[in-house]
Amino acid sequence: MAHKETPPQLVGLKLVLATLALGLGSFMNVLDISIANVSLPSIAGDFAVSPAQGTWVITSYAVSEAIMLPLTGWLAGRFGDVRQFTVATLLFTLASLFCGASQSFEMLLFSRVLQGVVGASMIPLSQSLIIKIFPANKRGAALGIWSLTLIIAPVLGPVVGGWLTDNYVWRLVFFINIPFGLLCAFAVTKLMKGRESPKVITPIDKVGLALLTVGIGSLQILLDKGNELNWFGSTTICILAIISVITLISLVIWELGEEYPIVNLRLFGNRNFLIAASCLGIGSFAFYIFVIIGPLWMQTQLGYTPTLAGEVMAVVGCLSIFFGPFFGINLDRFGARQVATIGFTAFGFSAWMSGSITSDVSFGHLQLVRLLAGIGVAGFFVPMTAISLSQIKPQLISAATGLTNFLRNMGGSVGTAIGVTVWQNQASTYHANLVEYINPANVGYEQATNLLSSQGMTGLQISQYIDILINAQAYVLSTNHLLMLSGLIMVSLIPIIWFAKPPFGGGGGGH
Repeated sequence: MAHKETPPQLVGLKLVLATLALGLGSFMNVLDISIANVSLPSIAGDFAVSPAQGTWVITSYAVSEAIMLPLTGWLAGRFGDVRQFTVATLLFTLASLFCGASQSFEMLLFSRVLQGVVGASMIPLSQSLIIKIFPANKRGAALGIWSLTLIIAPVLGPVVGGWLTDNYVWRLVFFINIPFGLLCAFAVTKLMKGRESPKVITPIDKVGLALLTVGIGSLQILLDKGNELNWFGSTTICILAIISVITLISLVIWELGEEYPIVNLRLFGNRNFLIAASCLGIGSFAFYIFVIIGPLWMQTQLGYTPTLAGEVMAVVGCLSIFFGPFFGINLDRFGARQVATIGFTAFGFSAWMSGSITSDVSFGHLQLVRLLAGIGVAGFFVPMTAISLSQIKPQLISAATGLTNFLRNMGGSVGTAIGVTVWQNQASTYHANLVEYINPANVGYEQATNLLSSQGMTGLQISQYIDILINAQAYVLSTNHLLMLSGLIMVSLIPIIWFAKPPFGGGGGGH
């Protein structure tokens, strides 16, 4: 029987185009998580649903994607990694068409679920395929370029979504995927021809799949709806918590004893994978606090539009565009743990500066203090990706990237849910504490009320005006606290990453 001829290594323009095509697939998927957020008021208004119901546009996508991400390795093995990526991209594009063309809210929710189900494998497979087409000594640079999709897309999403919604119509938020999806699928089909991974047909782990679906689905809904339903003060949230805990514990026990697990949890027995994957999850928790709380404060307290707040955060991507590939190219030269240390430190310093602001801060200053975060996130994602895959066998890379991207996704979901809740609760606490100083015995308060009274304000107007000032200051304090906390979390990961064992290379170094 003739052996299948191995295709030649991609070089030059073909390698560049393949990298861009695979990166585009990942970028589309990550972008779709954040681009629809700012369009929710318009969507809810068009379909005559409440704002709370409108948030299911985000929840439905997040839940379905979270469930499917850990299945990436199994899908790639069963259908082939190139075929799975291409079909996932085409189906994601079709689902985007359905979203934009939805004539009812129910159709939109169904289409968003479909988007998450079919498109979840795009991100991890784009990563594993990039590793596959690059020689070992250049994988670091490739991962540096690929990591830009994880850095820039969450920041750019609100800017693009806000601009399209403000100037045109919210449906374009979904229609914009169509030309890029078709281009991506076409390019990958042509450039990756003959590079399909061998198929591995294994029995379907039906019990594991059921436990995964119920456990992750319950957890993701809990995280997305917890703040809205008052967390554990809600019977719904308590039931979801119990279901998720029981089913996820059962999933771990079942998968570790299953011959053909739907999720390969044995990967966590690899030291480098465990350390880097854990840091990716925890670091994403801190990163999403940073990118969610800042814009939320700007829009609710400073009166910024989503587009304007997005422009502030967009500077995070400025330095990362340069430092992502730079760190990747020089990963072997500098050392992955050293680059990670630089990244964690830079992010921590930027978060500390961002958390040292006042209520009259300028637009320029908000951008300036976030500039250094670009180095931080580039120095975070690039080495963590390389370390996580450094001792993984080539045939397990798709499964490994599925798990790391799942932890990154869940870290972001938990960071968003907890961050928003803590931000609101702390602001209320700070407000109550500051109100205690509002009394006639306080000289500053007495002087302020006399000044405002001399300007013709009534006692009621003075009270309302001072309450507005107190509320603004309470949210500044809460915002500062959370941004500094995100930086502290990142810095705390520095000693952990030094337990990883070199060499690291660009990932996929196991045999």
